[in-house]
Amino acid sequence: MSTIIANGEYIHQIDYFKNIDAEDLMSDLENSVIWRQEKLKMFGKEIYFPRLMAFYGDQNISYSFSRNTYNALPWTDSLIKIKSKLESDFNFPFNSVLLNMYRSGKDSMDWHQDNEKELGENPIIASVNFGATRKFQLRNINSREMINFNLGHGSLLLMKGETQHYWQHRVPKTKQE
Repeated sequence: MSTIIANGEYIHQIDYFKNIDAEDLMSDLENSVIWRQEKLKMFGKEIYFPRLMAFYGDQNISYSFSRNTYNALPWTDSLIKIKSKLESDFNFPFNSVLLNMYRSGKDSMDWHQDNEKELGENPIIASVNFGATRKFQLRNINSREMINFNLGHGSLLLMKGETQHYWQHRVPKTKQE
């Protein structure tokens, strides 16, 4: 069920992938995805992103952010399974996925919007979590209203509508491992 917020909309399902599917998918993603520690140049210094990343998708798809461009690797079987379920359940085609692996509570992603031109005018962004529960936060860029989610193992947060125009999101650091 969709939740309407000021200038946006989201769907949060805590058990989107049942435990058995979630365990199998997590194990396969840990082992089959080509994880990399990416970096960006800022003020003449190279800074590593505080997480591991990978970009997969349809042929000839690329994604640019933080002054880097990533070319999609071909879909893995597990990623196709996740993609197919999302497309079937939400009647929307997904052409790529940016995967993030948070190795501990020290890994994070700071406030940002997924509003890059190649994502389209009102992108649908699906965040699926496998593994440890992490806090995910939405913050309205005008009012500073904040919405907190605990994304547990096998959960889904789908952001749609104008959300990426008016809201930022992040996965903050935590003291929990």
